[in-house]
Amino acid sequence: MVIDYIVTDDYLLPAVKLSDPSNAPPLGLYGELHKSYLKKHKPILYNKLLLSERLYPLCREIDTASANRLKAISDREQAHEIILSELVYV
Repeated sequence: MVIDYIVTDDYLLPAVKLSDPSNAPPLGLYGELHKSYLKKHKPILYNKLLLSERLYPLCREIDTASANRLKAISDREQAHEIILSELVYV
């Protein structure tokens, strides 16, 4: 993060420039949902995470964890369906 200052009407205003994660993949559904929740309901935490450049990694972590959790649930449901189908034919 680089902070420069711009002179506007005798005031020095910070011109904050964040690094660009252009090579990073876009966030998934749950990462975007968490980001919008923070922005709407926790604006101070959102701005703190944004300015410290920890917002994107946090949302990426939440997105990955939710994808892993959904896969585990799906695998369990498939196993349950297989067991039920075997019980019906016995």
